[in-house]
Parts: sequence; C-alpha cells; structure tokens
Amino acid sequence: MDTAVRQQNLFDLAPAAMADWFESIGERGFRAQQVLKWVYHQGVTDFSAMHNLSQTLRNQLPSLASLELPAIQSQQVSKDGTIKWLFDVGGENAIETVFIPESGRGTLCVSSQVGCALNCSFCATGAQGFNRNLSTAEIIGQVWQAARVLGHQRNGERKITNVVMMGMGEPLLNLDAVLPALELMRDDLGYGLASRRVTVSTAGLVPAIDVLNQTLDVALAVSLHSPIDELRNELVPLNKKYPIAELMAACQRFVKDKHKRSVTFEYTLINGVNDHPEHARRLIKLLRQVPSKLNLIPFNPFPGTAYRCSKPERIERFQQIIMQGNIIATVRKTRGDDIDAACGQLAGDFNDRTRRRQRIQLQLQANA
Repeated sequence: MDTAVRQQNLFDLAPAAMADWFESIGERGFRAQQVLKWVYHQGVTDFSAMHNLSQTLRNQLPSLASLELPAIQSQQVSKDGTIKWLFDVGGENAIETVFIPESGRGTLCVSSQVGCALNCSFCATGAQGFNRNLSTAEIIGQVWQAARVLGHQRNGERKITNVVMMGMGEPLLNLDAVLPALELMRDDLGYGLASRRVTVSTAGLVPAIDVLNQTLDVALAVSLHSPIDELRNELVPLNKKYPIAELMAACQRFVKDKHKRSVTFEYTLINGVNDHPEHARRLIKLLRQVPSKLNLIPFNPFPGTAYRCSKPERIERFQQIIMQGNIIATVRKTRGDDIDAACGQLAGDFNDRTRRRQRIQLQLQANA
C-alpha cells in the first residue's frame, strides 16, 4: 500500500478526533495533547523533536501520520503594514490570506474555499469562480504559517489576536472542514482564542447558521449589503433562496440566551446602488430586530467591475443616519488596497471549474 495514501494529516484533526486517532493506533489518547502542544504552542512539525513522546512512537509516526501545510507561494507587504500571503494548495490552485496589524490587535483574514460558489456581484473572489473546498489542514494551516512568519509569542502579547473567516469563499458551505479548524482556533490545546475573537462571516446560509450556533461559540458576521430583498437578490444571489426575513430570524436564534452578544453586519457601500438615505432608514428598522453592530465598507474596485465606491460625503451621511437610529456604525478603514488585500479584493490564482471568469470576460468583450 502507498504510504502517502494511508498517512493521516494531523492538521486535519481537532483535539477529540486526534485523541481517537492515537487510540486507533494503539496509543493512549493523551498523546494527542502532547502533539497538539508541540504543533500549535511551539510551532514544531518534526515528530523526532517531540521529546516527550516515546522513542518508539517518534519512530513510528512518520509512516502513519504527516503534518502537511499549504506552502507560502508569495508574500506582499502593504505600505500600511498589511501582509498578504498566497498559499499553494495544489492542482495549480492558490488562495489568499491577509494579516491586518492595528494598535493592540492583529487580525488574520482566513480563506475557506478555493474561489467562491456564491457569485456576489461586488466581490472579486466571486468573479473568479470556484474550484473546491479547502481541507481543515489548509484552513488552520493558514493560521499556523502566519503565526510562524509573524513569530510565535510564548510570553507576552501574541501577534494574531483575532481570526476572521472572511477570506476567499463562503465558510458555511464548507462546514465539515471549517468546524474542526474553528475548534482548533478556540481550544486551549490549539490557539486558545476567545469566542469573540473568532468570527465567521456568511452571506446568509440560514441552515448552516443554526448548525454553527449549536456547535461552537464563535462570533457571527453577516454580509448584508442591502435591506431590500429585490436589491439584495442582485448583490447577493443567495438571498433568492434565503431572503432577508429568514436570515434575520436565524440571527435572532444565534444571539438568543447569549449575554451581551451581537451580530456584526457587513454593508459594502456602492455608489448610487445601496447608499441612499432611504436604504439607511430601512436598514435601521431591520437591524433593530437583533442586537447589532454595523460595519460600513467602502467598495474596493477590482478589474472588470462596473461598480464604484460611494463618495466620502455619501458614506458620512449614511453613517450619520444609522447612528441617529441608535445603532453602532463604523466605517471600515481600507487596508492593503495597494496590494489588492482590501475587503472584497481577494482573488487568488486557481482553476475555475465553473468557467465564470470566462463568461464574464466574454460579456465584457461583448459590451465593449
């Protein structure tokens, strides 16, 4: 039998699953705790260096298991300190991950899919099409590699304080891989991040929001972008299946019985499309249904789009109306736009199985 076929990539396993795996090879479950601490606390992926394992086990592990990570293909650093990595995930596919340093915090924006199947009209990732879901190892591997580059912090403040599943892809369409990765982010044997410091962003996959709510304690962000179903259908096609009323009901269920928990709503402001005062007033009525925070995101252009960013005065007016409705509304500062690392700009480099890129290019040529 081919050794590579039967090897278990331990980066694919959350703590309980890893304990089960060690028991399946005749070892005690506590071996998982030892390996997890080496991997996530010390940044060690060489079994021979894990000296508190028995010599017999250290010799045996390379034939049974691996610790395989997506390799860094390139790194770009923005003038504002934002870092963007391109990760090789095989098959001539590459995904993007972004680190945003701020005073007192460092946020890592992680991808969950190679491309995205949802085709939101204002998003560069959606315009690039879709190839496949990422594995748990490829998701948590982005965190591990970023922590290695930035420096593991054993004493004092860690560099990565927050992780947001807001990179390429719809996380809730890849729950089988995303949930174990989130568990590793949260668990003390992994990165030990508090629930409010791990955020999952969704375009509104209602059934999966309920699954997430019942499975893990993490923060929820919803890509809303319009308070009106007809317009949201155009911006976020998933809305045709799960309209705003159903989405808000799922958000209400998510925060129920959670002390001081709120949902963060993301709203990309597109000039002349969704940035009118009436949109803001209708948004107030909508967000009053659930404890809410609103992130207003100036649209970040990408090649081929006809959309433009709202003018500064329109953004300011929109924010003022929301704030007058007693809802917290912040305008997200554009970060990393000089390296195409801003919100909505992540595109990666991959084989588009949907041929969406090809169709868009043909349409642009026809329009020209």
